[in-house]
Amino acid sequence: MNIAGKLVADKLVAYLHHQLTLEDLVDWAENAIQDGDFADEGTEDVRDVVARLGVADVRAFGLTWEDCEALLRKLGYSAHVEVAAG
Repeated sequence: MNIAGKLVADKLVAYLHHQLTLEDLVDWAENAIQDGDFADEGTEDVRDVVARLGVADVRAFGLTWEDCEALLRKLGYSAHVEVAAG
């Protein structure tokens, strides 16, 4: 699998939408780092974000909303919150 910024952003968004657990996100990131099949464009930033996601289950690192915003921004995306009465 060729790992590019869009794929990483999609995984992070799936986590934010509760479609992917933190454990699944971390497992995916750890496997992605091991496979090392990164797309050429923006490889350094993409690899940095994936590496950060790979340690998100460690208490010292965690994954806050601010972290998610910063990681998405590093990939060229912006995050917005929408609140609706349910």
